[in-house]
Amino acid sequence: MSTGDFGGLTFLVTGANSGIGRALVEALAERGGSVVLAARSEDRSRPVLEEIRRRHPGLDAQFLPVDVSDLTSVRNAAAQFMSSGHGLDVLVNNAGVAGTQGITPDGFDLTYATNHIGPFLLTNLLLPRLQEAKQGRVVNISSVAHFRVKEIDWSVLERRTTPKRSTFPDYAVTKLMNVLHAKELARRLTGSRVTTYALHPGAVASNIWRKVPQPLQWFMKLLMLSNEAGARTPFYCATAPELAAATGRYYDKSRETAPSALANNAAMARELWIRTEQAVSG
Repeated sequence: MSTGDFGGLTFLVTGANSGIGRALVEALAERGGSVVLAARSEDRSRPVLEEIRRRHPGLDAQFLPVDVSDLTSVRNAAAQFMSSGHGLDVLVNNAGVAGTQGITPDGFDLTYATNHIGPFLLTNLLLPRLQEAKQGRVVNISSVAHFRVKEIDWSVLERRTTPKRSTFPDYAVTKLMNVLHAKELARRLTGSRVTTYALHPGAVASNIWRKVPQPLQWFMKLLMLSNEAGARTPFYCATAPELAAATGRYYDKSRETAPSALANNAAMARELWIRTEQAVSG
């Protein structure tokens, strides 16, 4: 495909001012796609927007303030976008964290809120606009870490008052939730024009590891992929014409591959949906 392939399409990417998200919106803009950079910091997003606009004069590039760990922020962001009347073709749930210790304003563990609960709510709220698209897509950035999960302790979706350090196993559970969410959403959207995807971007030296203590974080990143390499599979899932009829599937290195056995557990996917729905409505 050549530059301009995605003219007329709008891509909303969370966590878009750094890491994989930034590399992804830059690649989409390079091909003429309108981009919405959904992120917490306008100050950190401004240089990214200015660079995109400088390189692609006339391209529609916008900033949408959202902290996906804060449900009020998610609701405000969705309301702002919906009221703008702007179309939406692809939502990429990219924002994520690992190794955190904190509780959100809603009382949820910060890792679970950022990686699953907030994106779940944002997806639901933006779904009406995606359903208006010729072929809407929801892309969840997961990880091969989900293979390490043996079970889900559902109490992680409950409100709490005392923070605890989220470990790698917690991160892995949230990444399993990303796959289950994509699968259950695909089931619920059967017969619609919206398709869903979950993927492993590779082990990427992105800001997702910002809460991991130094010098461990520095050493980890030495062994990881660049953000540009990490954006390739998300880009593929967000744009590949051959995936228009595929939904609820899992990808690695821009190829469909089998997720874990738990990720294929339809009953678990339904239970996760119900429990998360209860969490965001409570």
